[in-house]
Amino acid sequence: MATFLYRLGRGSYRLRWLVLAVWILVIGGVGAAATALQQETNPEFVLPGTESQEAFDLLEDRFPQMNADGGTAQIVFESTNGEPLTSEANAAVIDGLTAVMADSPQIAGVTSPLATDEAGNPIGMLSAEDQTIGVMQVTYTEPGMELDDDTVAYLEDAIADTEDQGVRVEVSGDVLQEIPHTGATELIGIGVALVVLIITFGALLAAGLPIITAVLGVMLTTLGITAATSFMNVSDSTGILASMIGLAVGIDYALFILSRYRNELAADGRVEDRQARAEAMGRAVGTAGSAVFFAGLTVIVALLGLAVVNIPFLTEMAAAAAVTVLIAVLIAVTLLPAFAGFAGKRIFTGRQRRRIAAGGHDSKPNGGKRWGAFVSRHPILVALVGVVGLGVLAYPATDLELGLPDGGSMSEESSQRQAYDLISEGFGAGFNGQLMIVGDLDEGADPVAAAQQVTDDLNALDGIAVVGQALPNEAGDTLMVTVIPETAPADEATNQLVHDIRDVLADDTGADWAVTGATALNIDISDNLNDALLPYMLIVVGLAALILLLVFRSILVPLTATLGFMLSVFAALGALVAVFQWGWASELFNVDQPGPIMSMMPILMIGLVFGLAMDYQIFLVTRVREAYVHGADPKTAIAEGYGHSSRVVVAAALIMISVFAAFIFSSESLIASMGFALAAAVIFDAFVVRMAIIPAVMALLGRAAWWLPKWLDRILPNVDVEGEKLQKHLAQDAPEDERELVGASK
Repeated sequence: MATFLYRLGRGSYRLRWLVLAVWILVIGGVGAAATALQQETNPEFVLPGTESQEAFDLLEDRFPQMNADGGTAQIVFESTNGEPLTSEANAAVIDGLTAVMADSPQIAGVTSPLATDEAGNPIGMLSAEDQTIGVMQVTYTEPGMELDDDTVAYLEDAIADTEDQGVRVEVSGDVLQEIPHTGATELIGIGVALVVLIITFGALLAAGLPIITAVLGVMLTTLGITAATSFMNVSDSTGILASMIGLAVGIDYALFILSRYRNELAADGRVEDRQARAEAMGRAVGTAGSAVFFAGLTVIVALLGLAVVNIPFLTEMAAAAAVTVLIAVLIAVTLLPAFAGFAGKRIFTGRQRRRIAAGGHDSKPNGGKRWGAFVSRHPILVALVGVVGLGVLAYPATDLELGLPDGGSMSEESSQRQAYDLISEGFGAGFNGQLMIVGDLDEGADPVAAAQQVTDDLNALDGIAVVGQALPNEAGDTLMVTVIPETAPADEATNQLVHDIRDVLADDTGADWAVTGATALNIDISDNLNDALLPYMLIVVGLAALILLLVFRSILVPLTATLGFMLSVFAALGALVAVFQWGWASELFNVDQPGPIMSMMPILMIGLVFGLAMDYQIFLVTRVREAYVHGADPKTAIAEGYGHSSRVVVAAALIMISVFAAFIFSSESLIASMGFALAAAVIFDAFVVRMAIIPAVMALLGRAAWWLPKWLDRILPNVDVEGEKLQKHLAQDAPEDERELVGASK
């Protein structure tokens, strides 16, 4: 592996114009495809194989007049003059808005809170006690996130026209959902990354190369996603995770290779020599590039493993992010060397070149070496402090509550939250999470008898506030019943009620019953995620352990790496609970409404953090192994390895933290919490686990850390990440001047 990458890196440096032309053709081709093939993204959310999705599909088929997949809006009225909404003045406001909404673009139906049937019986939602709160139900012909901007603007203007007329009006519903976007968050992360790189390299040109290559990688993936909309369903949020991960790993991978290149070149001292620069790049890609390859492979495995959850939009996000990581690796080992070739000796500043020529450039940071030596001298103390500290941070995770956001989790200042609270006040919290019970009747079954049976079964259950009338479709082969829980959508009692309903109706022999609605769908998502968590961990950790076994040729190093990852995950979950659930420092982290953690956060964190944690494990420990296989004793190898790599790993971690932390200020709760959790996880993993606990444990293990059974050593392929075979190859086969260069680099 190292020899192949050495040739690739050296060749890319020398043939930089060809490499640049190939990448320009690739980007241009994908860009042309994106322009020609671009279609609308698909905001539809489906959960195949679940009861709620099957019931929803049945509703669409058997009750087409309901327009089940259309967007909805709940316009909530509250009297502010003390009179009921049925009073003449208040009714005029409601009737006026009803008439206006009936003329809205893409409208399917409007039901006023004052509506009555042909017999004069009220059918609208009007609070029973004082009739001061009412709800207008609005449905559209298209899903909420597919509605035209003019339609949404029409609704907002109609609401605004009701101000100062004696009636308070608030609105909620999926029609107001916005397509997730990250805005300027990437720019914030890039800005901080550039500052860190300038400090690390001390040269603006060298600092800019990782930024340029990372942005090109994300841009290429974005264009590819756009082109893919022509032949597959792509959700609106697919590119968000790709941008987040792509920027972070793209900058980091380029940083590791470029730093190794500068160190190799500085150690040789012949910065002005074009041949020396090409050889230095070959060695950098052969060694650091090998670590980048296997680090990227680990992240890709962790991302693609999310497919076991069987949530399409999550699989799409993970696949797009995995492609971004693959592109980042390819760019780092080909395009980055080409750019370095164009930069030539200017990869160092003039002052740095003069210092190197005078022999004053030290490519081995003393701070990292001193830290590695300190940890080796006090391994028990360092390991104990690190483990106990992360354990304390992980404690809040014992109170972890999972859920999916609803109106009650939004900011108290938002109209959606105020509409949610008004509905709860006027009708009960359960009206915010209505359940739809759909029954596919057996052939020849009596709809009347089936309706009576299901009504009796539902009324016998605790936790139900209202059981609506069972309504048949026109063909008489399907029944639909609306159920209002007593508790709010995110309450555990509502979760249990859905399962109780399903258990009771499973025994009904006259129909095949299913429960759907937004609340039931959220519950099914959570159940899917919980069921997939263990298989996912086994797949991802198992495959990644095999990769680490190949890289380090050790049993205990992959084991300690995985245990350290678990510490990082639990500590990050603890921080997430403290801020996003308990509300600690919520204003500082832009948390409008503390509440349950998103159901998909644990499995997303496990996948992403595991991949990123193994990045630092590979980057740091490969340099330790490199020193060890070249003859250093275990403790000296730790000091030497951390002396070479700790500074650049700290810089890489700071860059990754800044990229993730920038997403905390996203308006999308999932993206904000993900950015916080990933930033916290990188802090804990890079600075506590990889920089402290892992070297302490390795010092305690001594030579046993590198133990591998002989039979396993014989059958494992040698991927030569530390470049031992590469050094022998260069020393034996290279011309005399290159042999001198190899000797200088050792």
